[in-house]
Amino acid sequence: MLKIAKILCLFLFCSLSAQRTLTFDTLRLGTAKDLLADDYGNIYLYQNKDFSFTKYDSLGNQKAKLMLTLPFRIQSVQNPLNIPSFSENAQELKFFDQNLNQIQTINFRQKFGFIRMAYVEDLQQAWLLDESTKRLIQYNFRDDRVINTFPFNLNFDNLVDLLVFEKKVYFLYKDHLSIYNFKSDKMAEFVLEDARKLRRENDQVLIITQNKIQKIKPQTLETIFKADNSQIVDKNTASYFVIKGNKLYLYPIEKEVEIK
Repeated sequence: MLKIAKILCLFLFCSLSAQRTLTFDTLRLGTAKDLLADDYGNIYLYQNKDFSFTKYDSLGNQKAKLMLTLPFRIQSVQNPLNIPSFSENAQELKFFDQNLNQIQTINFRQKFGFIRMAYVEDLQQAWLLDESTKRLIQYNFRDDRVINTFPFNLNFDNLVDLLVFEKKVYFLYKDHLSIYNFKSDKMAEFVLEDARKLRRENDQVLIITQNKIQKIKPQTLETIFKADNSQIVDKNTASYFVIKGNKLYLYPIEKEVEIK
């Protein structure tokens, strides 16, 4: 009996130590449209109601705030010194530094048709989905030069994210993911529910939905994190983050986790 009690205590301790609640104003969390986390312990919340993007430390203290007049989408904070953002309404790609100060703006109105989505690959080039001409454009924004174009005569209604990696194009919709090559041949398709965004980590592409994170494998999807009834889930390289019940939880990445 004593041995069983010790095992139960150890299991309870491990379960509790694996989860940490971060100190955040519940009002901020309750109205957040998106959450991102960099690898320095900073949390970013996007509010759709006023198009604001706010950076906090792990204690919930505000470090910087960005206010724009039109909706925009932050692609990633994996490089917090150079954060890319795209506004479909403004047809602009903007970059911000660690203090959310604007450091560069690229306007697409004069050079292209209507850019539906943009994916910044590195500090020199981006992939632009031109809906008016049904083309995927590889664009070097440093030199203002089109490198290549690829025809994609597809329906982009309800498209929520775009990613290009290793000569594959990932089109993410709310209810499915389609993967194509540059010849516009469909290579794979996966059914999803409440898909939110794509994330690349080294040679791996992840799908982040409302309550789970999945790894793309050749013929299937592998769920590496799940939190039922959550508002938002996200991750950085060290932890998973969950907004649930207007509280923010952190789960260190040690193994696959499922939160009921």
